[in-house]
Amino acid sequence: MAYHIEGEARSGRWLVTCDHASNHVPDWIGGGSLGIADADMGRHIAWDVGAAGVARALGDLLDSPVLLSGFSRLVIDPNRGLDDPTLVMRLYDGTIIPANRHIGPPEVEERIDRLYRPYHDAYARLAARRDDTAILAVHSFTPRLNGRAPRPWQVGVLYSHRDDRLSLPLIARLQAEPDLCIGDNEPYSGHLPGDAIDRHALATGRRNTLIEIRNDLIATAEAQRFWARRLAPILAEILEASDGRSHEDRT
Repeated sequence: MAYHIEGEARSGRWLVTCDHASNHVPDWIGGGSLGIADADMGRHIAWDVGAAGVARALGDLLDSPVLLSGFSRLVIDPNRGLDDPTLVMRLYDGTIIPANRHIGPPEVEERIDRLYRPYHDAYARLAARRDDTAILAVHSFTPRLNGRAPRPWQVGVLYSHRDDRLSLPLIARLQAEPDLCIGDNEPYSGHLPGDAIDRHALATGRRNTLIEIRNDLIATAEAQRFWARRLAPILAEILEASDGRSHEDRT
């Protein structure tokens, strides 16, 4: 299945998304295997560890629908544009992906048709269910990439310079918490042409923000619920406050 929806009938303004919710490989691709070890399929290279549980809990707390991908980002990455060279990864954080190493255009197109497009069609439909939809993308990041420095942030808030109406107030609110180290467009930039936010929020003028939580902090269901409970009231607060804030008011 390309995607899963929870709470489609919920009336809240948010659309909570998790682009990298699953590490599943469909059986029509290598019999369900990309040719890498199970341990690697459990790592951040294959999915956003813990993010789906946080997204589900946030959707429940915010009374809003949740869209979750049903396939591994290593099969095809729904958070990339169709012309992005990392749409199908051949090497990621030191791991070669055998099933992708010599992939050709017909195989890529099949993955687009069967997985990528259905996911984005569902995304577009859910985002359009009301005129004032705000998109909340939930991701997670590894504490440390191979050979790189440790990442100190517990949470990163990612955004594009084209629309920071929700993200800047969210960063300010989270930075006021004395026990948190918050990344402002860290551990990487939030602007990637053709990605899911670009496609479904920036191109349509919808309010949006993307939250990255360090995955060692959300390894259990209890921890995922903890972070959702911590973030939900703040998100509700900044969305309500943003109604009077225009693009020209950005700071």
